[in-house]
Amino acid sequence: MDEAELRGWSKFTVGSSDWLTGLREAVTDSRCLHIELLCSPTLHLLQQHILHLCSTDTADSLPSICASMSPKNVVFKKICKDKSVGVYMGRRDFIDHVDSVDPVDGVVIIDHEALQGRKVFVTLSCTFRYGRDDMDVIGIAFRRELYLSTRQVYPPLQDRERSIHTKIQARLLRKLGDNAHPFFFEFPDNLPCSVALQPAPNDVGKQCLVEFEIKVFSAESQDAKIKKRSSVKLMIRKVQYAPESQGVPPSVETTKVMSDKPLHVKASLDKELYYHGEVIHVDVCVANETHKHVKNIILSVDQIANVVLYSNDSYSKSVAIEEAGDSVSPGATLHKVYKLLPVLANNLERRGIVLDGKLKHEDTNLASSSIIKEGVLKEVLGIMVSYKVMVKVIIGGMMGSSEVGLEIPFKLMHPKPEAEKESETEDEMEFQEFKRSNVGGMKDDEEEDGNVSGGEDMAPKEK
Repeated sequence: MDEAELRGWSKFTVGSSDWLTGLREAVTDSRCLHIELLCSPTLHLLQQHILHLCSTDTADSLPSICASMSPKNVVFKKICKDKSVGVYMGRRDFIDHVDSVDPVDGVVIIDHEALQGRKVFVTLSCTFRYGRDDMDVIGIAFRRELYLSTRQVYPPLQDRERSIHTKIQARLLRKLGDNAHPFFFEFPDNLPCSVALQPAPNDVGKQCLVEFEIKVFSAESQDAKIKKRSSVKLMIRKVQYAPESQGVPPSVETTKVMSDKPLHVKASLDKELYYHGEVIHVDVCVANETHKHVKNIILSVDQIANVVLYSNDSYSKSVAIEEAGDSVSPGATLHKVYKLLPVLANNLERRGIVLDGKLKHEDTNLASSSIIKEGVLKEVLGIMVSYKVMVKVIIGGMMGSSEVGLEIPFKLMHPKPEAEKESETEDEMEFQEFKRSNVGGMKDDEEEDGNVSGGEDMAPKEK
């Protein structure tokens, strides 16, 4: 992993303008400011990167520095404009473990005076968007709700204690008091993960994506018109991480007979699953027993996006290419290991590449491989992502060139992060508030239909 990628994985709050110098200082001098790890990999992996920057002895001291910091759980908070309802959530990323998915839990706080006798509801929605909302034509919206579930949280329909499912809910309820009410959702098996298609540089508006949203609103009933000022939305993500065990390293070979002479091609990978930012090593062996000349060998990493909505469409984009110009004479053999690096940094201008979903304006990466629970593949809608290495052997001839191709499937994912230690007291919870800002041209009393999720222009802005 290079320095730029390490910078994207970790954020260092240190007493220096140079982040590398500051990192060395933070590791070697306990008087420096703390190191704040946002979405870093495990501490062990971070230590491996630090070994390249400073000595082994100082890198080994990093756990003691981090251990001395008081852990705090970030709680995301958002309040609607008329102050009638607000939502608190302990996390915004929910992991799909293939066999099960982390449930969505949180707490809604209400203001009885602002509520004025209305009921309070929470919805969890999964939406496939494939156009801007203002492009709707004759009532046809360029979006489709893949999933929508609604819960009434006030007046409560069951005992409050029976509605508490997690420790963070219990701590929030103790801290927020009697006006706080818990909510809980479980994902069905047939929903995709959060992904988005990269727009072209000159594209504007909402991009094509699969997104998840928690929406809290107050209304006379579940099906009543929802006032924008009485509702609040918080985007969440459904994500997958790499399984703990590796599969068998893939290997593919083929033989093409030309003029009774064989051309044998074999290609293999050193493992079946790679992490984002890792170099892919492709071992290629070409045994040319024909009378023809192999002019070139081209390798690429292809991202395949299966878009399943009204039909099943498949799109393929090359995200890494290696054309070394190697040739193999008749009767000769070539054995070589090629290197490919599929990263978003080399594909920033390419429209239609699938990316992992992101919150706010944070950095993202190429979409991770989709892993689907056995038996539900045909029921899944949205965007499914897979990867393969393509090996093309170009053969010259008097009548033109021909080629022999191999496809080697593999997985590209993030490593599963270590579970965060939950704080035990309310004092160790850190609230991160998202302020609402007025959207030009929108009136406060503007209404939306039912529980349909609004587009980007309708959503409260996050800062």
